[in-house]
Amino acid sequence: MYNKVFIIDDDEISIFLAENMLEVIEFAREFKGFLYANEALAELIALFKRGDYQHLPDIMFLDLNMPHMSGWEFLDALMPYEQILSSRCQIYILTSSIDAEEIEKAKKYKIVSSFLQKPLEDSAIAEISRKA
Repeated sequence: MYNKVFIIDDDEISIFLAENMLEVIEFAREFKGFLYANEALAELIALFKRGDYQHLPDIMFLDLNMPHMSGWEFLDALMPYEQILSSRCQIYILTSSIDAEEIEKAKKYKIVSSFLQKPLEDSAIAEISRKA
């Protein structure tokens, strides 16, 4: 069981469904949903500045197409913290459009563990759990 999971998605229903699915299977102790990537980023940066790495999420599910700050912009903003994150957090891109170009682009980010199709499915969660 993971300690903390962030779900970053501009669709409240997607956050709700993912949280419920993950709660039912006791995937993590704590879930936190963010409608805006910049809010999740602000929380993460506050943890980095305090050196409070034990409160970083173990897993982040990240939508790509969001207003204000896209998933790509979020990943770019995390690049200075890549070394810290890579040993403590797995980021899964969770999107409704699986585009071959986006999959290739995601490979350029060492902090991205995988690309998942929305809605989050049992098989994807089982695969993530096996890697734990």
